Amino acid sequence: MSDALNTPDVLSEPAPDAPGADPRPARAKGEPRFPDGPQPDPAGSHFERRIRSFQPRRSRVTTGQADALQRLWPAWGLDIDGQRVLDLAELFGNDRPVVLEIGFGMGEATAQMAAADPDTNVLAVDVHTPGQGNLLNLAEQNALDNIRVGNGDAIILLREMLRPDALAGLRVYFPDPWPKKRHHKRRLIQPEFLDLAATRLRPGAVVHCATDWEPYAEQMLEVLSAHPDFENTQADGGFAPRPGFRPLTRFEGQGLDKGHVVRDLLFRRR
Repeated sequence: MSDALNTPDVLSEPAPDAPGADPRPARAKGEPRFPDGPQPDPAGSHFERRIRSFQPRRSRVTTGQADALQRLWPAWGLDIDGQRVLDLAELFGNDRPVVLEIGFGMGEATAQMAAADPDTNVLAVDVHTPGQGNLLNLAEQNALDNIRVGNGDAIILLREMLRPDALAGLRVYFPDPWPKKRHHKRRLIQPEFLDLAATRLRPGAVVHCATDWEPYAEQMLEVLSAHPDFENTQADGGFAPRPGFRPLTRFEGQGLDKGHVVRDLLFRRR
C-alpha cells in the first residue's frame, strides 16, 4: 500500500550472512543510517504535535536503495525541516510547473508519470526509506531530471515551505484509509487539509486522489464537493474514470485482484 505519508522508519538490519545483507561495516550506536541521505526526523521538535495521517512502517533497505540514497540524495533529495521557503525553480533547475505527490510507495508510478510528462516537475514526498531509495534509483536509471524526493511531513512542507500558488497540481494516491471509525480523524483528505492545499495551488490546478477503500472514496467526494475552492471536473459530480496518465500500480493491481473497486477523483482549484 502506498500510504499518504509514513513516519520515519525504524530500519531492521539483515543478519551478516543473510541474502542481500549490507556488506558495509556495522554502524556505531547513534550513527546515522545515511550520513548524506534523508534524516530520521527533519522537522524535529520545531513544530507542534498534531494528529498524524500516517503511521510507522518497518522495512529493510536493500544495498541498491542504500547506495542511491547515499549518492543521489544531496542532489535530488529534500529534507522537510520547515525552516525555509523553497524556491522551486532553484530546486529543479528550471521554471516548469510543479506537481506535489504525497505518498508514492516504491515510486514506480511516480517515475512512469514523470517519464511520460517531462515538462512537469514532480516533488514526491514520503518517509518510507526503501521507497525513497527506489525512486531515486528509477530517476537515475531513466534519466528523469524532473523528480525531486521529499522526506518528511507534507503538512509542514505545504504550510511552512511553499509559497502561495506554487503548485500546478496535487496527487494523493491510495492514502491510508484508517478504516476504524475512531481513526477517521487521521485521514488526510479533510476540510482543514484542503484549506491549506488551496492556498498553495494555483487557479486551475488539479487535485487527483485515488483509493480502493469505498467509504474513504465517499468521504473524499463529499469533502471535496463541499469545499468552496474546488470544483469537480466530472459534469455529473461523481467519480472520474481512471485517467490514462495514471499508471496501474502494483498495490492497485492487488486490490483489483481481491475485487476492490478503485475510485479516482479529479477536482480543479477554482
